[in-house]
Order: sequence, then structure tokens, then C-alpha cells
Amino acid sequence: MDSVLLARIQFGFAAGFHFLFPPTTFGLSFIIVILETLYFKTGSDIYKKLSSFLVKILGLVFVVGAASGISLEFAFGTNWSQYSRMVGDIFGAPLAAEGVFAFFMESIFLGILVFGREKVSKKMYLVSAFLVFFGSHLSGLWIIIANSFMQTPAGYKVVEGRAVLTDFFEAALNHSTLVRYFHTIFAGWITGSLFIAGIGAWYLLKKRSIEYARPLVKIALIIFIAAALIQFVSGHYHSVQVAKTQPEKMAAFEALWETQKGAPLVNFGIPSVKEEKNYYIFEFPKMLSFLVYGDFNAEMKGLKDFPKDERPPVLASFASYHIMVFLALWFALLAVIGAYLLYRERFAEKRWYLYGLLFSIPLPYLANEFGWMAAELGRQPWAVFHVLKTADAASVVVPAWQILISLALFVAVYTVIFIIVMKVLKKIIHTGPEGLKAAGY
Repeated sequence: MDSVLLARIQFGFAAGFHFLFPPTTFGLSFIIVILETLYFKTGSDIYKKLSSFLVKILGLVFVVGAASGISLEFAFGTNWSQYSRMVGDIFGAPLAAEGVFAFFMESIFLGILVFGREKVSKKMYLVSAFLVFFGSHLSGLWIIIANSFMQTPAGYKVVEGRAVLTDFFEAALNHSTLVRYFHTIFAGWITGSLFIAGIGAWYLLKKRSIEYARPLVKIALIIFIAAALIQFVSGHYHSVQVAKTQPEKMAAFEALWETQKGAPLVNFGIPSVKEEKNYYIFEFPKMLSFLVYGDFNAEMKGLKDFPKDERPPVLASFASYHIMVFLALWFALLAVIGAYLLYRERFAEKRWYLYGLLFSIPLPYLANEFGWMAAELGRQPWAVFHVLKTADAASVVVPAWQILISLALFVAVYTVIFIIVMKVLKKIIHTGPEGLKAAGY
């Protein structure tokens, strides 16, 4: 088997598993800050217990996310040594900064949230909740800085086969950093808020913990509604950035084969790479050109303008991108309905909507995974866009059979971890906000 392909599969699997947890942390930490602020201002025991309930979930999510993230950093030195050798001086800096400036802050103050409720003042506990929120989002920024350099590298020059940093701020705040960061953060708020709204909806459907479930769903819904609608603006600007800085990626996202003025926006289709054409197309004429350039007749580059060995995998990029978009449309619909029901104070009465929230819990995770896949597959065949190809980034001394064995171990270990996480999470949820202390949490 091909060692480069196996290395990509292994890293993709490990990264995909890890990426289940940081988005949840973004949304959870946001809701906890709101609950602690309400508790600080009102003194209501309901907000205190709800916050403590979510802190237990956040602790579980953080531990698994941190452990799974560490293995990814080691992979750059094992499976991707050529990548580390060429761009490690640049790529390693934000990863180190993430650990020093964000991870330690987040972990220390999360410890206060988990173990210090009765040991620190209300103000200190609120400050700790904010610093966990701030630390998690700062951590996300450093990771996005590192990944964005791979997408739109800047602030460097190549000297004797190594990328040397020439301008830190240009490299850190390159053409895609900020728009990708905000897109990721809003996705995390959608993930965490819908996760919590779904849990609250389950309580309401079961007619238990009603006094806790109603405010929990209400707060989570407010965040979800805002994030789901703002995400359309964020997603639009991110797509514009991709179209202008990585045109072959956008061409793959839309299966646009021919360079043309007035390019259509494809809603559905089946691209054929062999024939370089699309089947069963449903599209909006000229809309892609308009959305990117504000001009219905603007020219968009097609895949045929790029060498075949530098084109992204079209079918996988197209499918993952469109699945993400369709899920975003579902979130927007759920948000609009939720806004109406919140305004009418009837969200707790509509069982069909509560079921919608409950069964939608997994969907943001799918949207995150497919969005990440679209971003990374659309960059191929480059590890660093137009600088280093993925095939040249892999370790040359690690044979395929060793990667295959480690991949099997990753699958086995992460499967066991996931099952344990689900069992612990289920126990916390079944215990509920009112029963945590009695259950020993």
C-alpha cells in the first residue's frame, strides 16, 4: 500500500476524532459564562446548578480533546517529517504559542471550575469561567493561524529548501486567517448550543427537571439562533476568500470545469472526473460570479485552467462542501422557527420542535467534519498551498506496514475512548442538574 495515502488516512482519522471536541468547548464555555453571569447578578440557585452541570460535561470534553490533540502534534514529527523539516520553523511557532498562552490558561481555570466551586468567591468563579472561554477561543486562533498558513502562506521566503519567517504578522494574519477563524468559532457556537438545547429538549420531552430545562433551552437557543444566522455571512465571506486566493479549490467545490463569465452556482450534481463534465445538474445561472464578485458576468476560473496533477479531488471536495452547505441551511431553518417560538414563548410546548432539536444534535458535528474535509481536500495536492506537495511532505523512512498498524491502533483506541465518553456523558445527563451532588459529581 502507498505510505503517503496511509499517512493521510491516519492523520485524517485522528484529526477528525479530535475535531469533535474543540467546537463543543467553544459553545459550552460560552453558555457557562452566561449562566455564571446570571448567577452572579441574581443569586438564583437554578443558574448555579445549570452551570455546574455543564462544567461536568465541559471537563469530560476538554480532557478527551486535549489528549487527542497531542497525538496530532506528534504526527508531524513521525509521519510528516519532510513537512516539519521545510516549514516547521513557521508552523511550530503558533502550536507552541497555543500551548503556552492558551492551553495552560484554559486547563488551570477549568480546574477551578471543576473543583473550586465552594473554595473560591463567586467573582473569582465567574472570572475563571470567562478565562476558560477566552482560553479556548485563543487556542482556536493559534491553531487556525497554523492551518491558515498551509492554505494561504505569507510572510516567508524559502532559503536552501526551508521556509524562513520574514514577517510574523503577515504570516499569522494571512489572507485567510481571520475569516476562517470566525467561521470556525460560529460553527463551534452552533455545535455547543444545539448540543445543550437538545439535552434541554430531552428533559422537556421527558417532563423532568422542567425548572432547569426551560432556561437551559432558552439560553442555548438564543446563541444557536444568532450563530446559525451569522454563519451565513461568515460562510459567504469565507467562500469569497477561497475563490480569490485558492481558485482551483472553489472550482472543485462547484465542479466548475470551464473558465466562464457568469458562472452558475451548483446546488446539486454528480461530477465525472474522467469525462470532465457534470450530470444531473441543478444550478442557479450566474449566481456564483455574483456572490464572489458582485457581478453577474464576472469571470470564474475552471478546473481545466489548472494542470491535472494540481487539481483537488473534485468529487470528494464537491460532496463535502455541499453537504456542509445543506446542513447550514437546516440550521438556519431551525433557527428561524426557534426565534418565532421564543418570541411567542411556546418553544417548550411544541414537541415536534423539541424532537427537532434533539435529533439535530449530531448534525453540527457532521457539518464541522465535512467543512474541514472540504478545506483540506480542496487544498490537495498541496500540504502547503503552491509551496510543498503532500507527497513530498511525508516521512521517507516510515514504511507502509508500520503506518497501517498504527492506524489500526488509533481506530481501536479511539473507538474505546468514544464509547467511554458516551457512557459517562449519558450518566451525567441522566443524573441531571439537580442530582449531580447526590451522585458524587
